Amino acid sequence: MADVVLLATADWDHPLWTNKQHVAVALAAEGNRVLYVESLGLRSAQPTGRDLKRILKRLRRGLRLPRLVQKGIWVCSPLVIPGGYNKLSLLLNRLSLRLGLRTALWRLRFRRPWLWTYNPLTTTLLDLSPFARTVYHAVDALHEQPCMPKERIETAERRLCAAVDQVFVTSPELERQLSLWSRRIRFDPNVADQDHFARAMTLSMDDIPTDLAEIPAPRIGFMGAVSSYKLDFTLIAAVARAHPQWQFVFIGPTGEGEPYTDITLLSEEPNVHLLGAKPYGKLPEYCAGFDCGWLPLRFTPYTQSMFPMKFFEYLAAGLPVVATSIDSLVQFSGVALLCEPELKAFSKALEQALSSTGASLDVRLALAAQHTYTARTRRMLMALETAS
Repeated sequence: MADVVLLATADWDHPLWTNKQHVAVALAAEGNRVLYVESLGLRSAQPTGRDLKRILKRLRRGLRLPRLVQKGIWVCSPLVIPGGYNKLSLLLNRLSLRLGLRTALWRLRFRRPWLWTYNPLTTTLLDLSPFARTVYHAVDALHEQPCMPKERIETAERRLCAAVDQVFVTSPELERQLSLWSRRIRFDPNVADQDHFARAMTLSMDDIPTDLAEIPAPRIGFMGAVSSYKLDFTLIAAVARAHPQWQFVFIGPTGEGEPYTDITLLSEEPNVHLLGAKPYGKLPEYCAGFDCGWLPLRFTPYTQSMFPMKFFEYLAAGLPVVATSIDSLVQFSGVALLCEPELKAFSKALEQALSSTGASLDVRLALAAQHTYTARTRRMLMALETAS
């Protein structure tokens, strides 16, 4: 068993749980102790209410000792300047992070911990030599997100891949990009908390949340960030306009990772419903009220490098899936209805999903059962053991 410092790019209590939180839980379940280090601010703060709230929250938490959030998992929130990677601000960030980590490790009595990082700028901020083992888990092409310092991230990520003991990636495109810089790289796609989302199939109509139950069926559901750099808003509006009898429900925050998202196209369609972010624990209840799950993604360098977390969550919930045929999903074309991001293609695929003419429930569930956090984390730990 190991002590693990997990350097995240998201705060622990972010409404959209991603790899960082789930992997921390899975590592702890395997008997490891985890110090979860909240986001260090890859990009500069923007003059928005969301960023102001984040700054105020970090100021409140920054001087606190590590807090226990689950058995075997502690969270610390170092005080850093968001996007501070130039001269004085970088020096201050390095000193603050070093002091914060040393204090936390001393407090928790971590000895020669592993470093498991999601931050491509890690070597800019930290010396890797004190860590017994180093892992970079690349889950997105972060440099392709809005407002990110593209060149800085690309350069630092290459340096990080060359420096760590192991690189894990979640899409074939990331593997192609980063294999040029890494001695050891392994592709393992994003997965799902199968037990959690499988609850959707045990729920009755009475368990569906009121805000969803008020929307008539059939309901085509999406869970995740409602951001135009990933989702094709023009496509969504066109499909909704062409099929007024279908209801399109979006669960998740608007503009996450994209401070100036314009949702005008979506809000103009009466059968598009933006219900906002919901607690992770409530998501199976919403899935229980969906007739299918969809991923109407754009074709961009970012989406072609991603593996949507919702893909296996939909399958684990028993839902048929319709998605844009991005690179990472092509291998699963036998279980999902994949198509070009065009009105006719998506309309046909959604009709098939709603009429249950796609892959059977048993096939969908069998695939989801192979892609769980427990199984993937054990594969990762085994890969690290064989590398030592």
